Amino acid sequence: MTRSALLSIVAASLLASVAFAAVRPRYGGILRLTTGVAPVSVDPANSTIDTLATRNIYRLMFDTLVVLDTRGKPQPALATSWQAEPGDQRWHFQLRPGLTFQDGTAIGADAVAASLRAANASWKIFPTGNGMDIECQSPEPSLPAQLALPAYGIAKRTAAKLAASGAFAITRWDPGKKLTLTARDDYWRGRAFVDSIEIEMGKSSRDQMIALDLNQADVVEIPADQARRATAEGRHIANAGVDLLALVFSRDARSADESKLRDALAMGIDRSAINNGLLQAQGEPAGTLLPNWMTGYAFLFPAGLNLAGARRMRAETLAVSSWSLGYDSADPLSRIIAERIALNAHDAGLTLQLANSAPPDLRLQRLPLDSLEPHVAITRLAAKTGTLLPKLGDDSPSSLYAAEAALLQSKRIIPLLHVRNSLGLGADVRNWMSDRDGTWHLEDVWLGAEKP
Repeated sequence: MTRSALLSIVAASLLASVAFAAVRPRYGGILRLTTGVAPVSVDPANSTIDTLATRNIYRLMFDTLVVLDTRGKPQPALATSWQAEPGDQRWHFQLRPGLTFQDGTAIGADAVAASLRAANASWKIFPTGNGMDIECQSPEPSLPAQLALPAYGIAKRTAAKLAASGAFAITRWDPGKKLTLTARDDYWRGRAFVDSIEIEMGKSSRDQMIALDLNQADVVEIPADQARRATAEGRHIANAGVDLLALVFSRDARSADESKLRDALAMGIDRSAINNGLLQAQGEPAGTLLPNWMTGYAFLFPAGLNLAGARRMRAETLAVSSWSLGYDSADPLSRIIAERIALNAHDAGLTLQLANSAPPDLRLQRLPLDSLEPHVAITRLAAKTGTLLPKLGDDSPSSLYAAEAALLQSKRIIPLLHVRNSLGLGADVRNWMSDRDGTWHLEDVWLGAEKP
């Protein structure tokens, strides 16, 4: 080998080692998050606020028996295996041995059973050695996927405090204001990279953006209508899950004429204009509750503007079409969208009046899609809107399609858009990852510079 060739190899090796060191994950530091929500409890079984942020906060502290992979398929977590008895009404789960809560006590069958009873009182749960049986009121073919929801995170509850089962221990909790978490050295999946996570709550969008720009926060929430501008200004933006934006009626249609009026409203809304103009193209027009990437059949349900069809449908009935439309008064964007929907309705010959005092006839709601398993996701959406979902016979695609088609046929819900959630990331955040349902993997995040 010539001298020059040897020098080239040495130089290449040195460059490779330097490059590896530059990207190698490092331990330490404080990851600082801000959110607009202000929960008064961090108990997943008692949550009254269901947002992307709260679900991910619970996941930091409380592991579930099962997790979902990127295809929405159940995978082992605190439970290593599970088996349904014939009929899918009674399930057996085998627990992973040797695990502990943050206080050092064992995560055994009795503790897990107590935690799940607090989350769902309708289940009958029987500890059996290092496992348990769960008996549901009716067949639940998707029970393992349901147990992956943050609400079923395993917690040890005492009169004094909660003990975490997840990657981070609760070290300080100021309800509605600030939560401080510390990485557990004894966590069964391995220690997280950051030393701790500080979560500031109840912050406005403006305050969050200022904190990001001043390097006082590492992860902040960005409203949909500001995401494009934030990107243009050079901020690092990450997408994290989608929400369903929909109109939800307070009751069922009481006549065929009323059903026609609701059809006219659905056809007369210009979803593309709302998305492109008001949401800065941060969504997708929707004719179904679940997005097409989850089901594969959403394209069968029209979501485009059909003003001629809406006017024709309106002309087929003499029924009065005066509805009150509610919206989230704390969200300026929600009011703007509601006003645009009212204008669309007027163009179709319908009357919508914005109202937030008395219970409205219908409400503009933003609903999180909080599971990658479609049967669980649609069941959760129906529950959040107070609508009756036809019983899912099994976990097949045909059963899912029939249930969603029947739900849409009831005219209780008018899907509008699937809106992406956006987050602003600080310059030092490394290895950020999130799933399509918005699950953050903060245990894998590390910081590229020292944090105070």
